[in-house]
Amino acid sequence: MTIRVVVADDQELVRSGFAMILDVQEDIEVVAEVGDGAAAVSAVARLAPDVALLDVRMPVLDGIEACRSITARSACRTVMLTTFDSDEYVYEALHAGASGFLLKDVRRDDLVHAVRVVAAGESLLAPSVARRLIEEYTAATVRTPALPAERLEVLTARERETLLHLGRGLSNAEIAAALVVSEHTVKSHVGNVLAKLGLRDRIQAVICAYETGLIAAGTPSGE
Repeated sequence: MTIRVVVADDQELVRSGFAMILDVQEDIEVVAEVGDGAAAVSAVARLAPDVALLDVRMPVLDGIEACRSITARSACRTVMLTTFDSDEYVYEALHAGASGFLLKDVRRDDLVHAVRVVAAGESLLAPSVARRLIEEYTAATVRTPALPAERLEVLTARERETLLHLGRGLSNAEIAAALVVSEHTVKSHVGNVLAKLGLRDRIQAVICAYETGLIAAGTPSGE
């Protein structure tokens, strides 16, 4: 099965570079390269790709609004392209439905891996990205719980612990080590957490952990 991708970035060199890396893969086809969010939304509607890479900041329609429109109207999954030094809207992108985040200086292999992971229905929460998102953006954005803590009462004690670790950006392997269980057991716990709370993926679990107050805004990962 070929993964169809739309690449949207207003910087032509970045856009063409990403497209070139992806298009040489046997299982990936770049079906469109566009320079703004509105064009990305249009391309997704017209071409029905599996994944859209969206720069957070673009003219006409920014990446966040493009992401929100795409996820609301199609099955296409979105990955945001960002730089931590300048983008203060990443937390909003989580709410908009983004399935992953990549730094603009992402390595070739990591870019390809990210597209494959997201196309397979998973979210991209690599520690190098997720923890800084959590620490720098969630802490800056979320001041008080936005969801009732009672929402978590449907979880068992172990599922609650799992959500706590998800919120801190830990991988399944790291959660398994922390809970002293197998990765298979962790995968089962993660699935239960998502199902019981009605969450789409691990990224929404991060949001939930903060918005219910399970993790206090500003708490460093690992504490």
